Order: sequence, then C-alpha cells, then structure tokens
Amino acid sequence: MKKLLALSLVVLMILMSSLALAEGTFRVGMECNYAPFNWTQSEPNDFTVPIEGGQGYADGYDVQIARQIAEGLGKELVIVKTEWDGLPMGVTSGLFDAIIAGMSPTEERKATLDFSDPYYSSDLVVVVRKDSPFASAKSLAELSGANITGQLNTFHYTVIDQIPGVNRLNAMDTFPAMVVALQSGVIDGYVAERPGAEADTKANPDLTYVLFDEGQGFQASQADVSIAVGLQKGSPLTADINQILSGIDHETRIQMMLDATDRQPLNQDE
Repeated sequence: MKKLLALSLVVLMILMSSLALAEGTFRVGMECNYAPFNWTQSEPNDFTVPIEGGQGYADGYDVQIARQIAEGLGKELVIVKTEWDGLPMGVTSGLFDAIIAGMSPTEERKATLDFSDPYYSSDLVVVVRKDSPFASAKSLAELSGANITGQLNTFHYTVIDQIPGVNRLNAMDTFPAMVVALQSGVIDGYVAERPGAEADTKANPDLTYVLFDEGQGFQASQADVSIAVGLQKGSPLTADINQILSGIDHETRIQMMLDATDRQPLNQDE
C-alpha cells in the first residue's frame, strides 16, 4: 500500500509539472539559503522572485541566472524552495524543471542527472574565525590538526581529507549551521567556494577565509569547481538552456556575482 501511495505521488508530481510547463512556467528548485548563490528575504525588490507557497522572496546569483533562462525560454519563472538533499529527487520526479542551486556537475551526479554547460566556476577555500591560529594559513599543510567540516552530500566535504593531519568532523546540513558552529568554537573551519566564503565573511565580520597560495590548496576537477543547471535525464530543455547561457559573457557573469554579493542580506531568511 505504501509503495502504491508513493508511486501515485510521483505520478501526481509529474502530471503537475507537465501542466505547469503547458501553462508556460519554468519551475526551478533551489535551497534559497546559500548566499550569494541564492537566499530568502521577506521583502520584494527589482531582483527578487516570489517563492512558491508564500515563503518569501528569492534573490542571488542563481536567481538572476534562472531569470535570464526563463526569459529566453519565454516562460514565467517559479522558484521552488527545496532542501539540498531533495533537489535531485525533485527534478527527476518532475516537481520542478531544473536545479539552479550552485550545484556542481560531478560524475556521481551525472549518473542520475543531465547538466547544462557551466554557468560559473570558482575555487575552494576554508572559512575560519579571524582570531583563529589557522587564519594566516597559506597551504593545506598549515591546517593540520584543525577540526574541519563541509556541507552534507557535497564535494566540499570529500576534499577535506586532502588536509594532512586534519580532524574531519561530521558533515552539516547548511552553511548557516556551519557559521554558527564556527562562531561557537565547535569547528575550526569549513570548506566553501570562494563566492560563498565572501558572502559569509561579509555577513559575519568575525570570520575570514583561507586563500591558498598557488599549488598549495585543494586539488579538484573542473567539474567539481564548476556550477551548472541540473536537469532530468534526456530533458528537452538542455539545448535551449545551453544556448541561452552562451549569450551571457564572462564579464557579465562576474559582475552578476559581485552584485549578488553586495545585495545579500546580512543574515539569511531576512
């Protein structure tokens, strides 16, 4: 009976998604809790998009990319706020059409999802407290003995073992949770992409991030440090999305990220 109910729910979600597409909407799943890529705020402005279900308004780099894609597709953008772990299932079940959530097109994810061409690329850093003995580190070796974590089910967490002598702590669900853990001394640092680290340190002046010297930081593939749109296997949207993304030049993408970082609220869910 439970299996039948679960199957019925999946079928219902697919039908709802098909109906939404027929009505001209582009439904996008994201956390709305990962500045500067995406966040939630209580008041609208010229950059925000309402979150489905009256959960506030979404803004951030991902939201602006999603707006350009929706415009290029000739559809109305709908933001579906979804926990990180629920994003792959959401798009494969048809609850929404795409994941635009700072997601890297790793080989593991490619087993179940298709991805667009990358729409951003960054490098990995470690966020620490300004008063930490690790704040002046310039290499992974200088973080030896530190208690480090990363977000659950991300490649950020898997690279921690590249730090010699590191104490890899249990992964955490969200970046706001890691900020609190860092400020309270539960952890010494967490792995993040540079834009996310810049956003967190801007919102929390007691934090900084370790920017490694060339060749002294994490080793990661281009897929790991790139960000792309996640889609159902065989999605008919992939080619159109790639064409739209190709029309956004590198300088524009960088400026969009800088603008998003400047606009982010000091605290998430404001």
